[in-house]
Amino acid sequence: MFKPLAMTICLALLSSLVVSLTVVPALASMIAKRTGKELHQNPFVRLFHSIHMPVLRLAMKGRWITIAIVASLMVGSISMFRQLGTEFLPPLDEGAIAINIVRLPTAGLDGSVIQAQEIENRLIDRFANEIETIVSKTGRAEISEDPMGPEQTDMMIMLKPEDQWEVATTKGELVDKIEQELQAFPGIRPAFSQPIALRVNELISGIKSDIAIKIFGEDIDVLLETAERIAPIIAGIEGARDVAIERVSGFSQFEVELDRQAMARHKINAETINDLLEAAVAGKSASTLYENLWPVDIVVRLPEHVRASAETLKSILIASPAGYSVPLGELVRVRQVDAPARITREDSRRRLIVECNVRGRDMGGFVAEAQNALADIEDGLPTGYRLVWGGQFENQKRAMRRLSIVVPIVILLIFVLLISALGSLRSAVLIMVNLPFAVIGGITAMYLLGIHLSVAATIGFIAVLGVAVEDALVLISFCDQLREMGMQTLEAVYEACRLRVRPLIMTTMTTLLGLLPMLYATGSGSEIQRPLVAVIFGGMISSLILELVVLPVLYVLATPNEKGSTKT
Repeated sequence: MFKPLAMTICLALLSSLVVSLTVVPALASMIAKRTGKELHQNPFVRLFHSIHMPVLRLAMKGRWITIAIVASLMVGSISMFRQLGTEFLPPLDEGAIAINIVRLPTAGLDGSVIQAQEIENRLIDRFANEIETIVSKTGRAEISEDPMGPEQTDMMIMLKPEDQWEVATTKGELVDKIEQELQAFPGIRPAFSQPIALRVNELISGIKSDIAIKIFGEDIDVLLETAERIAPIIAGIEGARDVAIERVSGFSQFEVELDRQAMARHKINAETINDLLEAAVAGKSASTLYENLWPVDIVVRLPEHVRASAETLKSILIASPAGYSVPLGELVRVRQVDAPARITREDSRRRLIVECNVRGRDMGGFVAEAQNALADIEDGLPTGYRLVWGGQFENQKRAMRRLSIVVPIVILLIFVLLISALGSLRSAVLIMVNLPFAVIGGITAMYLLGIHLSVAATIGFIAVLGVAVEDALVLISFCDQLREMGMQTLEAVYEACRLRVRPLIMTTMTTLLGLLPMLYATGSGSEIQRPLVAVIFGGMISSLILELVVLPVLYVLATPNEKGSTKT
């Protein structure tokens, strides 16, 4: 997802490096020849100097107090970081609502289509200013890999622009009002999502909700009992919506038990009874009719009122080889029972799912709280039974696991590169110390704006760490150059801060001004870029302030106040 961003930054840096080494020196020499005047500081830089230098001198006088203040800021940022929620990516507003409606397993196609049309008409009449159109899909297509029965309907609701809405002001409020309208249709179980998010969830975990608690085992009754214990607990957790158990029961069927002794008395075998029941209930092909050269089976079976109940089936007469007829009820025991509508397996194990959506809070915090709440149930499962969590947070775990390996390796490579370029372990360490300064601002920005930690925010941290290394390198390397020219440490620090403030401020301010519109953008896709921009914005501000005040203090503490080379 972020590969185009990384490619753009890499290409931009390479091209800027080439331009700065070739075109910029030539243009600078031409401009210098034409003007022949010394460039003066602009009023903004003079104002910054008037504030910065007194603060820097004060920090130098109380060096350990400065270090203590920075340490307290880091501790505070860690505390704020622990309060941040976690998620894979911020919810993307697709401008539409997807409702997955599930009915009883015995629902037929015709009834489902009629009910879907009634729901469409009711919602369009009720939300005429909010809904553009509604498209419903019941069951599955003839050539489709989507395992939906006729009892399921996917309803896609296309929305009008929000400035035309009257009943609701936000999408969440509109979803709540639609959910209230659907309560007028008994026997349905609606689950709200978005068209793309619904399909992504289905690809990840096989269900169309955000969270899937998969219960594996062999006995369907034990699975169902466990699911019925889990569902109320999940529903009681803050943020849980559309909690439902996968419907595997509710399918009615006749169970027939043969009375072998009675069959022997009347000389009737099991095959005769089975053929009769098949023809009576399911129907049996009696002949073939050709219509336009296409063969069509002629199926015969008993009328609906005869095969509707177990009692009417028992009254059917069956011929005996002895020359008389016997009621079927004297030969078999027939009863109507509930049977599993479907049996789902995954990894060769029987599976039952408790699913739910999460609204109004972060995904990672919800899963952690739910796992703690279900710990006792999970520990008490019989041997051979287990719980497996699935959903969007699986992507988050995989992404964070990959980043936890890649980021430390990259930081180590940067550290080695700094040592080889500067020839000083002390200077390289001081530059790397600037990284936590950027992290403090990024965490603070996320906390104040109510942004959860996601992959987008993590990419923002990576970007701001790179900028922090660049800024610290400019300052530390210039301090080293001044000391090699004969200045003492304290004098070199003051001079470096005075002469390098302009490039540091200008690079930071131009970046911040470029990011400001993205921070307050509200168009499509702004939900993804906002965490990234917020982290970079806050990180660059804290990095600039702390590296111009705290980093010089650390440099003075780590470097002896004497002239000469700083190489170690």
